[in-house]
Amino acid sequence: MNNPTLKKLREARVLVTGAGGFIGSHLVEFLCELGCEVTALFRYTSHNSQGALETATNSDKPAPEFRAIFGDIRDPESCQRAVEGAEYIFHLAAQIAIPYSYLSPRDFLQVNAIGTTNLLQAAREIGSLKRFIATSTSEVYGSAQYAPIDEGHPLTPQSPYAASKVASDKMAEAYAKSFNLPVTIVRPFNTFGPRQSPRAVIPTIITQSLKSPSIQLGQTTTRRDFLFVSDTVRGMALCAASAKTKGETVNLCSGNETSIGDVVIKVGTILNSKITVVTDKKRVRPKKSEVTRLLGDGEKAKKLCGFEADISITDGLRKTIEYWQDQAIDNPAEYRI
Repeated sequence: MNNPTLKKLREARVLVTGAGGFIGSHLVEFLCELGCEVTALFRYTSHNSQGALETATNSDKPAPEFRAIFGDIRDPESCQRAVEGAEYIFHLAAQIAIPYSYLSPRDFLQVNAIGTTNLLQAAREIGSLKRFIATSTSEVYGSAQYAPIDEGHPLTPQSPYAASKVASDKMAEAYAKSFNLPVTIVRPFNTFGPRQSPRAVIPTIITQSLKSPSIQLGQTTTRRDFLFVSDTVRGMALCAASAKTKGETVNLCSGNETSIGDVVIKVGTILNSKITVVTDKKRVRPKKSEVTRLLGDGEKAKKLCGFEADISITDGLRKTIEYWQDQAIDNPAEYRI
């Protein structure tokens, strides 16, 4: 927290959308620890749920103090209420489950493209804004046409989810160019860590492996650039605080690639277990939709804001395994395949 760039965010008025999600919950904690005045937007439900922030447990740190508000980014009035007085907006709210996007593509377009447009328009109308961080995804690149993938790589979405995120990114670019909105698009590669949905690939591997040495997966030869969640949120904060990233698209990545099969081996090594994989056809994506390789080029992030990944995939897996082992004891309902 002694980073001179991050000091610019201390006591700043910050809005985080998607605050109840996996990355969003970690970002709220990080910004609160940094000393920001955080407003966290949660999607309204009848339970007023704060998502992952409700189940976050860390005995080493006090609970984050933030202002919780409820709404829906598809509703312009919700966006207008949320952005009031914000100096920095971290926009993470999104529909993200790739398999579900094959079933309900219009829902993804409405949330990710129209919802982002609503928030951009609301941000345009306030006079306090210093930076709008639009959260993208490495999935917009599709399978690598060259590697490592830099920010100039063609956008070739291979799922309705990825296509909706391209639309979201382009609206953010348009608002930056048309209305001089201070936008930065951050493009995290495959973030993992505690609190991620059990349906994501690394939690799937870990939770199954904790129950049995035989696990079910889809394609295991695909390769990903895995980034531990603490690195992702630090990178987002650095992009917000740096003057050099205004108007830019910035990859957040480790610069290393690991196959899903190698993740299984690493998890087995940490657990001291020989894990066998059984192919589950239900988990295999449509052939032309599967992104086979993602390896990021992080030079731009390093140059513009000094970001480099700190946590190796092995150390990140160890931390994530510890989390799921604790969940099995403290919250059995969360311990599932």
